[in-house]
Amino acid sequence: MDILKPFDYHTQLLSKVLDLRSEKAQVISSNIANAETPGFAPSEFTFEQDLANAIHGSKSINLSISNSAHFSIGPSNFNSVNGKITTVKDKSGIGDENGVNVDKEMLALSENELLYETAAQLLKKRLGLLKYVVSGGQ
Repeated sequence: MDILKPFDYHTQLLSKVLDLRSEKAQVISSNIANAETPGFAPSEFTFEQDLANAIHGSKSINLSISNSAHFSIGPSNFNSVNGKITTVKDKSGIGDENGVNVDKEMLALSENELLYETAAQLLKKRLGLLKYVVSGGQ
């Protein structure tokens, strides 16, 4: 049984966002940790566009799938969003072929941390409201 099943849509969405932001932080941290590793290719974790499409639905033409063997055109709901990790090889051809830009990674980590904290605070407020209602307004 899914532990979040009794909660509303927004609570489940915030929980999913926290999971995805946590995974993104791990990928960025790995890039920073390997900034001095020769030949290391940094990874990028993206999920934002898939999550937005799953929440709002694609604004483009809706396609139907006529055969179960066909590829899906995107996630049908936000619970199916897992994000994608892509590796970016260094193409500069100079140095030790390490493609990590520490300044860029630190900025991405800070931005991700702010967005994680925002989602955590929103979830805390929602659960606080639920606690208030369950306790009868006390």
